[in-house]
Amino acid sequence: MSADRGRRRRRPTLLPYLLIGPTVLAMVLVLGYPLVDMVVLAFQDMTREQLFSGDSPPWAGLDQFSRIFGDGFFWTVLGRTILFTAVCVVLTVAFGLFTAQLMHRVSPWVRAVIAGVLVTVWAMPAMVAASIFRWLFDSDYGVANWVLSNLPGVDMAHHNWFVNPWQGFSVIVAVVVWGSLPFAAITLRAALAQVPPELEESAVLDGAKPFQVFRHVTVPVIKPVLLMVTTLTAIWDFGVFNQIWLMRGGQPEREYYLLGVYSFIESFAVNRYSAGAAIAVVTVVLLLAGSVVYLRQMLRTGELE
Repeated sequence: MSADRGRRRRRPTLLPYLLIGPTVLAMVLVLGYPLVDMVVLAFQDMTREQLFSGDSPPWAGLDQFSRIFGDGFFWTVLGRTILFTAVCVVLTVAFGLFTAQLMHRVSPWVRAVIAGVLVTVWAMPAMVAASIFRWLFDSDYGVANWVLSNLPGVDMAHHNWFVNPWQGFSVIVAVVVWGSLPFAAITLRAALAQVPPELEESAVLDGAKPFQVFRHVTVPVIKPVLLMVTTLTAIWDFGVFNQIWLMRGGQPEREYYLLGVYSFIESFAVNRYSAGAAIAVVTVVLLLAGSVVYLRQMLRTGELE
């Protein structure tokens, strides 16, 4: 009887595939055609003439990719995107872990208040968040300039944060981290709740200091979730577009180009549609590489469980 139950339990079922089928079909219909069309466009040379006439653009092969790879500005934008992503990910995970630890140690009602604030931030549209930060760092009426100007020896009156790209990107990083923090904090808080208290208590009894307990006991337990949060945050931050576009009023300077913004400008501002598509294809390939890392981590986590 037990052998029959084991074989019945291991028998494959179609139910999971039937449940996920509609979602996969919807994604193929919604994302499949635009993605294929973008890849095809990257190997063509579309101009306004073909766009308005409806004629098929001539094939260009790898010319678009050779052109962008031979352009030093593309590599500048790529390096800027990687650096921007790295800074956002480090800050998001660091502040998320700190907030998760805080929620893990405070009383239940304080935890509920923090969770409510995080959910409110998470639900805030990107346009609203960008508008708030533009007001905070406004050169004439910004709260940031007013607060800093009240410090001894500091004069930030009418200071424009976006004249210097390093300062401007610091504001944009703040917007991105602000929007990503709730996901990281709530997810890591759930992971911390799975750490067995007896392990931490045993380490303390053995003479371990708080940092040692966190490093050698807590981190190994939450490592799969920590890696998942880090990878997902990197994927999202690598494709940032809305925050830069909104913070710069729809006219970002070249110093604020990331890959997503660069692709959009090439396609719809400069009207080099195929070059913009080629940049978008490169961006998608890099994002898919990050997705592969994420899927491998998910599979490993499933194997461990």
